[in-house]
Amino acid sequence: MPEITKTITPQPVPRYVWNILTALTVFVYFFGLTLPFLGPDEARYAQVGREMFERGDWITPTLGGFNWFEKPALLYWLEIAAYKFFGINEFAARFGPALFGLGTVVSLWILGRFFATESTEKFTKHEENSQRTFEVSVNPVANNFANWLALIAASTLGILVFSRGASFDIIITFPLTAALVSFYIYDSHVQPPATAGGSDRVPASPRPRVPTSLLLFYMFIGISLLAKGLIGIVFPFAIVRFYYVLSRRLPGRAFVFSLIWGTLLAVGIAAIWYLPMYQRHGYEFINEFFIQHHFQRFTSNKFQHPQPFYFFFWILPLMTLPWLPFFFAAIGKLIRETRREIQIESGTPRPGVPASPRLPFPLSPLLLFSTAWLIVPLAFFSISGSKLPGYILPAVPAAIILTAVFVFDLVRGSTKWRNAVLFIAEGTLVTMILLLIFAVPRFAETDSVKSLIQAANDRGYTTNSVLMLHNISHNAEFYAAGRLLRDESGKQRRLYTVDEILAEIAADNRRPAVVLIPLEYLTQLKHDERIKTEVLKDNGELAVVIVSAK
Repeated sequence: MPEITKTITPQPVPRYVWNILTALTVFVYFFGLTLPFLGPDEARYAQVGREMFERGDWITPTLGGFNWFEKPALLYWLEIAAYKFFGINEFAARFGPALFGLGTVVSLWILGRFFATESTEKFTKHEENSQRTFEVSVNPVANNFANWLALIAASTLGILVFSRGASFDIIITFPLTAALVSFYIYDSHVQPPATAGGSDRVPASPRPRVPTSLLLFYMFIGISLLAKGLIGIVFPFAIVRFYYVLSRRLPGRAFVFSLIWGTLLAVGIAAIWYLPMYQRHGYEFINEFFIQHHFQRFTSNKFQHPQPFYFFFWILPLMTLPWLPFFFAAIGKLIRETRREIQIESGTPRPGVPASPRLPFPLSPLLLFSTAWLIVPLAFFSISGSKLPGYILPAVPAAIILTAVFVFDLVRGSTKWRNAVLFIAEGTLVTMILLLIFAVPRFAETDSVKSLIQAANDRGYTTNSVLMLHNISHNAEFYAAGRLLRDESGKQRRLYTVDEILAEIAADNRRPAVVLIPLEYLTQLKHDERIKTEVLKDNGELAVVIVSAK
C-alpha cells in the first residue's frame, strides 16, 4: 500500500477561555471549605492534627490524648501547617487536601503536555508486506490535549468531592499520581517510541535519559508511604510491573538497578516519620499500624466495613461523573481496539475493519499504562475484607486519562462536541458552587453536631462534660474536644441510663452535663424526676440537652 501521511490541525480553544476555566477551578476547590465537618472521619482527623499542633509534636498522632496509630502523619502535618497560618478551623483542616486535589489535576496536565509533545515524531508499523507511515503535526495540540485532560480531571466528581474533605483518600491519590506520571515520562524517554498500532516497536536513535523523572518517581513513592502506608509503595511497583506485562517487554537495566537505590530513597523519605514512631512506641506502633490497620483491615472485616466483591465496580464509574458515559465509551473502544490489534497480529483481521486505529497520535502505550493503573487498585481493593468508597480514589486518575483520550478524539474534530464538553465541565463546577451555597449547609446542619455544641457554649457551658446517651458522635471529637467521656482504651463511652448520667455529674462536682441524645429518646430524660433538663436545640436527629441533678 502507498504511504499515507496524515496531518492534524486542531482548532484550539482560545487561551482566555482556558484562563477563565483555570481561575474557576481554583476558586471552586477552595470555596466552601469553612462548612462544618461531615461524617465521622473529618472531625477525628482534624482533631488529631489539632492535638499534635497544640503539643508541638510532629510525630505521635493522638485523639483525646490517647495514641491514634491508624494512619501516617502527612495529613496531620498539612493540618499543623495550616493551623499555624489560618487558625484552628475547618478551612485550615481542609486546605491541604484541596491543594492535593489541585496537585492531582496539575500532574495529569503535565502528563498530557509531555505526551502530546512527545508525539511529534514519525511512527511506523509493518503489516505483512506493506508499510504505513503516520506523520502527526501536533505542536498546537501539546497544550490543547493537556488542557482537556486537566479540565476533565478537575470536574470529575471523585477528585472534586474528596479534595474538599479532611481525609486521607486525596492525600494518597496526589503523590501516587505524581509518581506514576514521573515513571511514564521516564519510561517514554528510555524506550523506543510506540508504533501506530501499539504492538510493534522499531529501532530509534538513542535519546537522553531523564534521571530527574526517575528520581521523582521514587521521591513521590516515599511521600505516598507518608500519606497512607504500604499501598504507597505496593501500588506504584505493581502498576509498573503490570504495565510491562501488558507491553510485553522487560524493564531496562537502568530501571532494574534503580529499584535498589530508588527503594532506599523512598524508604529514607518515609523514615522521617516511621523511624521516630518506632523508637518512641516500639511494638505498639508495629501492631496497631501495620498488623491491625494494614493486614487485618485487608484480610478481615475487623473494622466493620463489609461490602460485596463487586462494590468498587460500580463505585469507580460513579466517581467519573459527569463523564460516566464517556468513560464507558472509552472502555468499550479500548476493548474493541485491543481485539482488533490481536486479530491483526494473528493475521486474521475482520473484513471491513481498518488495519490501524484512527487516533490523533499514538496512544497505545498511554492506554496500556492507564489500563494497568486502573486494574491494580480495582483488583486489590475488590478482594479486601474492608471496603469504603474513598479507597478506590487512586484509580480515578487512570479512568480520567482513558476518558480524556476518548473525549479529545471527539472535540478535536467537532465544534459541537467541543462546546458540549466545555458546557459539561463548566456546568459541573458552577453546580458545585450552587450546592455549596444552598444545599450542603442544610445537610451539614443535620450531619454535624457543631451547631448543637455551639448552642451549649453560647449558654456558658463551655467546659462542661459532653455525654453521649444512646449514641456515639465522632463528629464531636473536634467540636467538643477535651470534654468527651472515654473508656480506658480511649474510645468514646456510650451511656444508656439516667443513673450513668447522674454518676458522671457527681464525679464532675455536680456541674450540669451537656448531653447529646437521639430525638426518639428525649422522653427518657424529660420524665425522670431525679434530674432537671433543658433542651437547647436539635438538628433533626440529635438534641443537645443540659442535664443537672435536683
